Amino acid sequence: MTPAATIPTVTLNDDNTIPVLGLGVAELSAEETESAVASALEAGYRLIDTVKGNEEVVGRAIAASGIPREELFIATKLATEDQGFQSAQDAVKASLDRLGLEYVDFYLMDWPAEQNGKYIDGWGGIMRSRQDGLIKSIGVANFTPENLSDIIDLSYFPPAVNQVELHPLLSQTELRAVHAQHSIITGAYIPLGEGKLAENPAIAEVAAAHGKSPAQVLIRWSLQLGDIVIPGPTNPAQIAENVDVFDFELTAAEVETLSGLDDGTRFRPNPGT
Repeated sequence: MTPAATIPTVTLNDDNTIPVLGLGVAELSAEETESAVASALEAGYRLIDTVKGNEEVVGRAIAASGIPREELFIATKLATEDQGFQSAQDAVKASLDRLGLEYVDFYLMDWPAEQNGKYIDGWGGIMRSRQDGLIKSIGVANFTPENLSDIIDLSYFPPAVNQVELHPLLSQTELRAVHAQHSIITGAYIPLGEGKLAENPAIAEVAAAHGKSPAQVLIRWSLQLGDIVIPGPTNPAQIAENVDVFDFELTAAEVETLSGLDDGTRFRPNPGT
């Protein structure tokens, strides 16, 4: 069993810290979520990344764990339908009610949804909730460089994280360079490419060289890029395996090899289109 102390943290641009590896439950059923969160917390995870639809179940699972609140890092998101200055603030309070918490450690706007024209107002509402002490850190997900420029230029407050699809077939090199300019941490979701990268010969070769699984190598690659990595397995054995990635390191050549697999493949919609 891997204790929580073995999962490093990284300091965000607001001086708060966050574990570099967490569990994502956005696409899990209620039953899967409760089981996965319990398994993850037992395996040493402390970052749980959820969404509006799973918050109540996550709240039950973390309450049942008995783990002190200050050891947990709970992240959730603003749904597109809740964008807007006041509606975003209302959504934050509703999330807290469902989670059974007095604050969340991290709150992200899930999509810019430019067609609605409300994401700037939504960002302002999230900022206000942070000022009110309901949120520790704020960020975004699926934002393009243009979206990031919009909110930074208008609010003078950069997000702490931009969470995007990221794996060797989509390494997001240009976007990560924009993040670096603003001290924004890249959050990586679908880091295993929905399991479709395990049979890739280059990834399998690196895994064999380290006596690790392809999933572990993919997570390690993303960690060495400086990302916060959010895989979303439901199997307890896979959850435990995914956190066992801090006892080896990829060589610079191996990182370059995996990064060189980038061909623009996406498993989720393109935020730019």
